[in-house]
Amino acid sequence: MKYRKHIAVVLLAVSALLVVTGCRDSRRIPVANGRPQVTIMVGGLEKVIYLPAMLTQRLGYFTDSDIDVTLLGEQSGATAETALLTGDVQAVVGFYDHTIDLQAKDQCLKTVVQLADVPGEVELVSKADAAAITSPKDFRGRNLGVTSLGSSTDFLTQALAGQAGLKTSDYTRVKVGAGQTFIAGMNHNGIDAGMTTDPTVAKMVDSGGAKVLVDMRNEQGTRDALGGLYPAASLYMRCDTVASHPDIVQKLANSFVRTLQWMKSHSPEEIAARMPAQYAGGDPKLYVKSIRDSITMFNGDGLMKREGAENVLRILGQYSRNVQPVRDRIELDATYTNEFAQRAQIPRQ
Repeated sequence: MKYRKHIAVVLLAVSALLVVTGCRDSRRIPVANGRPQVTIMVGGLEKVIYLPAMLTQRLGYFTDSDIDVTLLGEQSGATAETALLTGDVQAVVGFYDHTIDLQAKDQCLKTVVQLADVPGEVELVSKADAAAITSPKDFRGRNLGVTSLGSSTDFLTQALAGQAGLKTSDYTRVKVGAGQTFIAGMNHNGIDAGMTTDPTVAKMVDSGGAKVLVDMRNEQGTRDALGGLYPAASLYMRCDTVASHPDIVQKLANSFVRTLQWMKSHSPEEIAARMPAQYAGGDPKLYVKSIRDSITMFNGDGLMKREGAENVLRILGQYSRNVQPVRDRIELDATYTNEFAQRAQIPRQ
């Protein structure tokens, strides 16, 4: 009997230690003063493709939905998906294709608001190589910039080259990150062409350092380049969190969809005025241009189009080392839901 009591005391002590040291139940969303406390990691706070996250906060729509949200930029050395799976954050604003890629690793993430039907990505070619590279067919023997190997820009780069008849051995993918590191890579001959987003696109084109080769900031350009839609920027969460906290997920969906609706009725100038001043990088006019060039990517309703999800799976089934071997067992219905965005369509004041 004493032995059993000793074991019980030890187990109780271990349980208490786990609580003290911060062992996280990723399904649990903390509450303070009756309001859910949600941390969202964003793939790039200053990128125009993820603009709705900060704009929702600046418009006060999270507060209006009775929820406290903290936005974090992606931390160096740790991906947003890692932070989500370990419970360090409750949601991510990133590319939808990650939900498919993670399912191939037996991890369940689900998009609950689809922000855009197209990638918002642009393949730029450096000024020095613009005459020689006029289409993806000219990628042979070239260094092509991607955010990182295994990233969405990596999948999309391979898709552009593959549809032009090239194999991955015909060119070299180079990790150059985004923003200033991408610009440095292109300006210093580290890459001949590369994939990036606004406002980097606007800066490179305005400076004369690069030209647009493939534009996937609009529907037609995306269909021409990828054979269909490619839904990208989205709000996604762990499947178990979605199942255990549908009320909180609905608050998030209401906030984001309201922002998407607001964007449809306001100009790029009005949108830019709501964003943090530092996002303009000292050139407000160029920042407005970057928003104007990308604004049509946002869908206005937060709904996933099935044809887009199917096209993402088709492309990852060819170019993702994780998805390719298990492509036939991927369940698209487990990677997204429209139920929360549909409920959020009610007109709001």
